[in-house]
Formats: sequence, structure tokens, C-alpha cells
Amino acid sequence: MPRPLSQQTIAVVKATVPALEQHGPLITETMYRRLFRNSDIAALFNQANQKKGTQRLALAQAVLAYAQNIENLSALGAAVERIAQKHIGYAILPVHYPFVAEALLGAMEEVLGDAATPDILQAWGEAYWFLADLLIEREAAIRTEIEAKPGGWTDWRRFVVAERQVEAEGIVSFILRSEDGGLVVPHRPGQYLTLRFDEAGLPGVKRNYSISSIPGDESYRITVKREPNGEASCFLHDHAPVGTILEATPPAGDFHLAKDPQRPLILLSGGVGLTPVVSMLEVLAEQHRDVPVFYVHGTSSPAHHALDAQVRLAAARHGNVLVETFYETGGDDRANSGRITINWLRANTPLDEAEVYLCGPRPFLRRFVVGLKDVGIPADRIHYEFFGPADEHLAT
Repeated sequence: MPRPLSQQTIAVVKATVPALEQHGPLITETMYRRLFRNSDIAALFNQANQKKGTQRLALAQAVLAYAQNIENLSALGAAVERIAQKHIGYAILPVHYPFVAEALLGAMEEVLGDAATPDILQAWGEAYWFLADLLIEREAAIRTEIEAKPGGWTDWRRFVVAERQVEAEGIVSFILRSEDGGLVVPHRPGQYLTLRFDEAGLPGVKRNYSISSIPGDESYRITVKREPNGEASCFLHDHAPVGTILEATPPAGDFHLAKDPQRPLILLSGGVGLTPVVSMLEVLAEQHRDVPVFYVHGTSSPAHHALDAQVRLAAARHGNVLVETFYETGGDDRANSGRITINWLRANTPLDEAEVYLCGPRPFLRRFVVGLKDVGIPADRIHYEFFGPADEHLAT
């Protein structure tokens, strides 16, 4: 555990909150510009998020939240875990942290000018390294845990596309096996793989994909929707036949099923967001048949509904699963018409006493994370996953 920050440092950092509220996005934009002068450091990042600007805004929000909570860092525990898991996925190492420190402090000095006094820069340097040391410590613990397991590894490992399966219109599953033929560490249901496409012929591209299979030691399955103008998803659909080599870091992510669920569970998914939820349902069918499960999925139409047969088989094995499907258009007598609503969940599931796991497109998440809190579901019983930079406003 790093040495606690001094009261003077805390006071100085808190005093910078108004400046961060006004200039935060420009500071982080400047930070990344300075950071990416080093091509080796730039290669560590998902540049798609940089092009869209979402990473800069997310970091600005995170820096501001850090300053606002500098006296109560326990409030940032979940954020620290999420960042540490992302760093495992992108193979971020302790040696990389000084580059970020230099770029961040340099950006503050450049943007704030004379207002960035030596006292402010010193305080932010101490605050940065306090958080960095927390992350480095947590990331080391995660890596140690992974390496101790059969099939565990760190850094990038080569995988081969062993099978492809069309699941629905525009949705394909890929079975990935290690090229060396060795075991792979089982994932926690809900976690994702981070893939690097350099060896497949798409240099510089990295993406996170939820693992849609039950945990095992031989392979992983990802289930990918073709996204309009999606560089990685279109490549996988069109240019990744059986035999294609992809690289992956170990499974990561803080969104995963609890080891010993004690409450009824509501699994809620939208579109291809069902992928981590299907993995959860498979584990529940094998290991937790005493837990009531309510699986509710919404998608545009039957043609776009992936993995439905697998879901229903897992539900049958479990024996105490209610499966409900919503189609915006089309459908049959087994499905509901329209979209899932909070009112429907309140009327048809034990919402007030359940744990809720949800994954889907950002509008879907925003609607339900906010909606569930609005009807009184405690935040610690709402678990959700989304990809891309963390959106601090998602749940506001």
C-alpha cells in the first residue's frame, strides 16, 4: 500500500478542481498528444478510442473525480479495479507509468500556464504516483494469480481461429485455441479477451470481446457482431477464416458472476450484449441450480437473435430459469413485442430482491442502469459491462 498523501498535497489537489472542471478535456488532449510522441507508448493504446475522442473525455472525467475524492479514495475502489483489469488486457507494465506522469504534468503546465505553480505540479506528481502505485500493486497481484493457474500467461499469446459459426444475421462466433496447443486459463463468466490483430494483418488494432463460452481450459469463444465501419469486426467477419492467427492477453474484467450467488439473479441483455450473459447462464446451469434465474433478452428481430438455442438448453439443464425474449419487430408466440421496460421487470421478476447483471449497447445500459436506480435498486446490486472508455455519466 503506498504511503498516504499528506494533508498539504490533498489541499492543493482539491484546490485545482475548478481548473480541471474548466480545462480538463484540453489537459487530457494535450497529455495524449505529448504521450504519443513516443510510438512505443502509442502502440499500447486502442487508437479507435483516440480517434473518436472518447478516451480523452473519459480521462478528463477520471482526473476530475480523483481530485474531487482525494480525501475519500475508497469511493474510487471500483474505478481502480476496472482500470487495473484494463491494464492487464492491454499489457500495461510498471515501466510505462513514468511516461504518463511526464505527459500529464507537462500537459497541466502547458494548458494552465502560470497557474500551474511548482506547488501544484509537485502535489499532482505525488497524487499521480499514489494512484499509480495502487494500480501497479493491484496489477501485480492479478498477474500473480493468473500465472499460478494451469494455462495462465501474461503479455500477448498467439491464438488460432479453430472454428467459425454463423449465429444470426451479422453475428459470427469464433473458437480460439492457443497456437502452442497448451492449456488456457479458465475465465470468470462475464470477462473478456483483449485481441491484437497485428499477426492477422491489421497492425495496431486492439479490441475487447466478451467470452461467450462456458469457462474451460482448452479454448475461448467470442461472438462478434459486424458493426458498420467497424474495423475489427468487419475484419473478423470478412478476413479471418479458420487458421487465422490472433494474439490475446489473459481474460480480464471486473464484470463477472459472483462465485457464490445468494440472491435471485436477473440476467438482462440487449443485442450482442448477450455474450457475457450466456457464459454466466452456462455456469449457473452447471454449478448453481438452487439459484432462481430470470434471463431477459431484447434484440431487433428473430433474424438477429444469436445463441438462443444454447440459452434454452442451459435453462433446461438448470431447471429454474425463466427465459423471456423481446423483439422490436417480427417474432412469434414465444417472444414479447417491443422493448424491455423497467415496469415489465418489476411486474414479472423479483427485481426488488435480485442481483442484476446487464450488458448491451450504451443506450440500453444508460436506460437500465439509470432506470434501476430510479426505482430504488441499490447500486451494489447492479452489475454492468460496456466497452470503450469508462463513461462516468452513464449512471447519472
